[in-house]
Amino acid sequence: MLYISDATIDQYIKEDVPYLDLTTYTLDLAGKKGKIEFICREEAVICGTEEVLRIFRKLNILPSRHISSGTKVQPQTSILAAEGNAEDLHMAWKVAMNILEYSSGIATRTNKILTKARQANPHVEILTTRKIFPGTKELAIKAVLAGGGLPHRLGLSETVLIFKQHLNFIGGIEGLIPRLSELKTKLNEKKIIVEVETIEEALLLCQAGLDGLQFDKVALPALNKAVELIRAKNNRIVLLAAGGINEQNAVLYAGTGVDGLVTTSVYFGKPVDIGTIIEQV
Repeated sequence: MLYISDATIDQYIKEDVPYLDLTTYTLDLAGKKGKIEFICREEAVICGTEEVLRIFRKLNILPSRHISSGTKVQPQTSILAAEGNAEDLHMAWKVAMNILEYSSGIATRTNKILTKARQANPHVEILTTRKIFPGTKELAIKAVLAGGGLPHRLGLSETVLIFKQHLNFIGGIEGLIPRLSELKTKLNEKKIIVEVETIEEALLLCQAGLDGLQFDKVALPALNKAVELIRAKNNRIVLLAAGGINEQNAVLYAGTGVDGLVTTSVYFGKPVDIGTIIEQV
């Protein structure tokens, strides 16, 4: 689903075990055989098991069963189990649990907002922003995909999205419109999308032949009107809604007829409750 390098997996381990596990060392647990099992205590979409398996392999832990990322589970589901030496199991324990809990949390929230949005618009997509805590992007993006969403932008190098902050340097929308033909020629394999805040701005850009519009923090009545007017003029333009979209209001925004809901909300919330059992065998 998503490539994560061996160096990153090593860093996950090294971050939690910079030198040794002092507790298991002083308890003299080396060489004792044990087993570990992760149990999801709530309904969730699981994510991160593949990364945990890679951590296990690096620590000589042998998995016996697991479920794949993107799998929906009910409470008290065993999602991953393995066997190994006690000192290795304890080194893997917390980093594995953190990956599973946080990744599954994002995947679950993504799936919930997508499910609600598609009650109103079966074709709408959930698109997640790049407002991700630094250092967690790979796991966050994988979790979004596992939940059924897509990344809005993977980075500044990927897409052309023009904000008011850009327009301030080129004379606003009036300064942008004369340059659109040149930009579309130069960026012939890319879509050009502009963020707007009013119906008037949207209609001006729609008439100028823009590829897409992103409505930022536009109230629902105004957004409904804007989508209706724009679709009447150009049914092929991509329309996105952004700003404060979450599980509670997704169905209302999806009902406006936009193509995608741009949200940050899936990144913030409780991790999924996953318990760990470690026993001697």
